[in-house]
Amino acid sequence: MTNTKPRRFFKISLALVAILLVTGFTLRTPDTDFDAMHDKYGGALAKYSQGTRIATDNTVMNIHYRDQGNPNGEPIVFIHGSSASLHTWEDLIANMSKGAENRYRFISLDLPGHGLTGPHPKDDYSADGMMQGVDMLLDTLNIDSVSLVGNSMGGWISWRYALANPERVKALILVDAAGAPTTEHPPLNLGFRLMRNPITRPLTKIFTPRSIIKTSIEQTVYDPSRVDDKTTDLYWELLRYPGNRRATSIRALIDREDAYGKRLSEIQIPTLILWGEEDQLIYVASAHTFHEALPNSQLITYPNIGHIPMEETPEEMAKDVLIFLGEALKKEAP
Repeated sequence: MTNTKPRRFFKISLALVAILLVTGFTLRTPDTDFDAMHDKYGGALAKYSQGTRIATDNTVMNIHYRDQGNPNGEPIVFIHGSSASLHTWEDLIANMSKGAENRYRFISLDLPGHGLTGPHPKDDYSADGMMQGVDMLLDTLNIDSVSLVGNSMGGWISWRYALANPERVKALILVDAAGAPTTEHPPLNLGFRLMRNPITRPLTKIFTPRSIIKTSIEQTVYDPSRVDDKTTDLYWELLRYPGNRRATSIRALIDREDAYGKRLSEIQIPTLILWGEEDQLIYVASAHTFHEALPNSQLITYPNIGHIPMEETPEEMAKDVLIFLGEALKKEAP
């Protein structure tokens, strides 16, 4: 008598694979259109680094950036967090411009694998790969030294950059920054959980429902009601910019090199630490860790604010940043 179980199992397996393929094809979320995204989210303010070359390994990247304010003013570079873009800083920059007396030059960029910059040519989303993007932009603009403002992953890139290039950073502003030595690891929001899960991570490159992005942003801020359609579409559409989802999937597994956190005390420049007290992605305890480790730091926390104060309370944050920079750069000047 023939054993039909293996044959039946094989047929069932084929059927399940077929169902998954059909479902994936039907529900897949396509990439956004390259030109449409540049028209919608680039606009008149968009600039590109035109393939600036890094001498060390001949890597070439076009960096999307904005250059606002006084072209001869003190340059400030703004570095966004994971899955965000330079747009996260626009409200803050607008508020800083009102009270800056034309003193500053505001430069924001899309990091490799984000926004309109698109993928790193070598898929390097480590701190070094991201810092290449910062270096290329500064070289394009012929800027020798800057103040850095970084949020979340961008905060991690900022203090790592200051550690690696102390001669190039005048002042540092860490906004709910990643990378502080800690044993407290909050639960990830929905989007990050899907990226870290080995089963769902491959699907995120083709299946990115708008509802997941909206939920992820709502879990990032203190008041979910502020996450409107415009904000959701911005994050959702730029995540689906050609190559960005694949970059995000790779970046989810990048080693954050925790050992560098032990070297925070080497950063001697004036540093302002800003934190939302209700941040559920990086607890406010990390703000105090940074404050204790950085020898020349100030700490300000915001009640009823989550992970992205520059979007949640841009007016108040702008005042704090301008006061800090006014003092820090005055002391720094020869």
